[in-house]
Amino acid sequence: MYVDSHCHLSYPGLADRIDAVRADMAAADVDRALCICTTLEEFEAVHALALAYDNFWCSVGVHPDNEDVQEPTVDDLVSRAARPRVVAIGETGLDYYRLDGRGVDEMAWQRERFRVHIRASLATGLPLVIHTRSASADTLDVLREEGGSRATGVFHCFTETAEVARAALDLGFYISFSGILTFKNAAELREVARFVPLDRCLIETDSPYLAPVPFRGKPNSPAWVPYVARQIAELKGSSPEAIGETTSRNFETLFGRVAANAG
Repeated sequence: MYVDSHCHLSYPGLADRIDAVRADMAAADVDRALCICTTLEEFEAVHALALAYDNFWCSVGVHPDNEDVQEPTVDDLVSRAARPRVVAIGETGLDYYRLDGRGVDEMAWQRERFRVHIRASLATGLPLVIHTRSASADTLDVLREEGGSRATGVFHCFTETAEVARAALDLGFYISFSGILTFKNAAELREVARFVPLDRCLIETDSPYLAPVPFRGKPNSPAWVPYVARQIAELKGSSPEAIGETTSRNFETLFGRVAANAG
């Protein structure tokens, strides 16, 4: 019924207890998950999860925060994207939250990395999984410059304003909400979730991060994505089950290879 559209199951604490994670998912009616790649060095482990389990898929990409890792080329991403059960490019985007004393002008390397991912997305036809933090204007500008109306994907773990959500929707992107939506101090974000049309929403955990209330502070798990659905159901005047069904259909629409049982 529920799909976790963004989780990091290759990370310690999840990878070493994957059977228990999967059992918890089944008990919570979470029947699929997208395992997200954040470095090329990590890709083989992420891809192995997608190959090992018929309800897991994966992405290929290098997170904007990751430095001192292999810098991806378009060919690096395209060649890995051709493998079975790879359905997305990313996690990619821009993050100016931790500049460590640098100016935004010094983050040109990050913007170029984002452009490489967009080009790989256009070359493969796979959607982008976008991370943006304290960088929404530049994220949208680069997307428009490189992708125009051809790029597609999802703004994951959305924490931006309604104006940014509207701009992303206008570009044809989906918006994914995480456990942050359940936090006491997330009233403004809940209004954004109320605004985003349900047919453009996804739900995620971003495990092992950002566990929803009532588990806040604990390592997150895909089994807890229904708590995000419950919060959206409250905002939309719907039921968690209906939110689960709709966001699952949205997941299938966006990640088309999943719907076609590719790989």
